Amino acid sequence: MTESTNPTPIKVVALVYPNLTQLDFTGPAQVFAVAPAGRLELHVAAALQAPVPTDSGFALVPTCSFEQAPQADVLLVPGGVGVNHALQDPVTLGFVRRQAQAAQVVASVCTGALLLGAAGLLRGKRATSHWNSVDLLAQFGATPVRERVVKDGQLMTSAGVTAGLDLALTLLGDLFGADAMRWAALDLQYDPQPPATGNPANPVMDAMVAEGLKWSKSVREPIVERAAALISED
Repeated sequence: MTESTNPTPIKVVALVYPNLTQLDFTGPAQVFAVAPAGRLELHVAAALQAPVPTDSGFALVPTCSFEQAPQADVLLVPGGVGVNHALQDPVTLGFVRRQAQAAQVVASVCTGALLLGAAGLLRGKRATSHWNSVDLLAQFGATPVRERVVKDGQLMTSAGVTAGLDLALTLLGDLFGADAMRWAALDLQYDPQPPATGNPANPVMDAMVAEGLKWSKSVREPIVERAAALISED
């Protein structure tokens, strides 16, 4: 997607659902807030236009219901523990499918990629997700990739939680050029210098990674298998 001379704002439609990881949404939303003035229009869509609980103890207020949402130029799908239920919700999956048909960019953060897979959007595509779920993307016909941000055609997927900032900055660069991306990073002072490693490939994290993968295999994998079986029947 390239910058357009059309002054009509680019519509970003973000999906929210119960028990999503709020930073998967609010991180990119903060980046979008420092996009060139008037160029992006954010719509927050939920099944019902009522507060949506997050995994962080507070709720998000959607701006529209699924039925009221405009057609997205950019569809943003966050992840979180709530994805386990969303994968089994035909209303949510139907919304993702409908919006993706005409969206120019379909983007996911963290395990939001699983929702794209369950909507049948990952077949034959390269994609990434949170380290404890990235391999599950193969069940939806995707090629799992362990990178922060992966682009394949209209699809843009990102790894766990904080990678949503990288995705949003990458998207700003695609839409408005490198200077807009650099200004957003500078305005947010995005210059990570973490006090601890979040890299699952670091050997010091092996025991924690093993525990996380054990949870994913026992809890999330059966749900993904059922969702993948449903799209294989289509």
